[in-house]
Amino acid sequence: MGREIENMLEDKATLLVVDDVDINRSVLEAMLCDSYIIKEAANGKEAIDKMLSGECRPLIVLLDIIMPEMDGFEVLKIMKKNKVTKNIPVIFITAADPSENELRGLKSGAIDYIVKPFNEDIVKMRVNTQAELARYRENLEVMVNNKVNELVAAKENMLSSMASVIEYRNLESSDHVKRTAKLTRVVAESLLGHPVFRTELLESDYNIMIKATPLHDIGKIAVPDKILLKPGKLSPEEFAVMETHTSKGSEIIKGMLKDTSGDGTENLYLRHCYDICRHHHERWDGRGYPDKISGEEIPLSARIVSIIDVYDALVSSRVYKPAFSHEDALRMVIEEAESGKFDMRIIDALFKKGDILKKVYEA
Repeated sequence: MGREIENMLEDKATLLVVDDVDINRSVLEAMLCDSYIIKEAANGKEAIDKMLSGECRPLIVLLDIIMPEMDGFEVLKIMKKNKVTKNIPVIFITAADPSENELRGLKSGAIDYIVKPFNEDIVKMRVNTQAELARYRENLEVMVNNKVNELVAAKENMLSSMASVIEYRNLESSDHVKRTAKLTRVVAESLLGHPVFRTELLESDYNIMIKATPLHDIGKIAVPDKILLKPGKLSPEEFAVMETHTSKGSEIIKGMLKDTSGDGTENLYLRHCYDICRHHHERWDGRGYPDKISGEEIPLSARIVSIIDVYDALVSSRVYKPAFSHEDALRMVIEEAESGKFDMRIIDALFKKGDILKKVYEA
């Protein structure tokens, strides 16, 4: 029997009743407790604190308008500004003249309005209707998010496969794609929480940046084989063509960005792809390509990948050179940084993680 009661409680949605008058909260609880778990708050501040702390996660808030210190309109305004509470439906409850407050409440974002003294049938009908709509909206959001995640995963897999195809065309192992992602993760992890990079590298988009790394050379698909596969040194004219892989790659990604909207995960992924494709050959001193931007104008993701790309190229054998040892490659990367090519602050993190880089390389 105890477990059955627990299951019933788990199936019940939670309502938060906010009113400074005890008897009003008690009346609403008596009307609704058979169908809902009722939580109470005696004022607006208590209600906000309970929701933001996670103590109460209501399906709907029944909110009194006229309360001391913080009235219902102020509570609703605060709720709409916070990502935790902004989507929680609010039904205003009040004894005030509806003509004065109902329109203002609906314009402020309330979904319904219940007048005191309470009519039990009306209260139940309005709350039940809004509860059904809220549940439907939650289920729809879950379905949409699942579908979006499937589409994002499919696009990521397609782009990663394309990156591997380009490496094969370049007569390089697809391991280069995997290594650059692994090595970028190692360096990026060193920068997380670093006071210098705190505003540039957020933990929320850190993993998305790592996923975007393998796309850095996608523009090489537009470079002719006679240049891409040339075993000797490129002529100035040939190198100019090779340089176009940054702009060509970013154009490919820009085309995909046009097919998305909003500020969701997919856009963030493609924006990182764009930044890395276009700017991973820029230099800290501004003498890189294609845009000759410098310093912190260069996106952090591109600054990190530019270092990793050079390091991995040095420790790998290519048609035009043998592989260097890890020690020699690290020394050469540091020399390049000292000449103005790389962000020296990232190099410091790379140097500290030298043993880890070597383990990734040897594996």
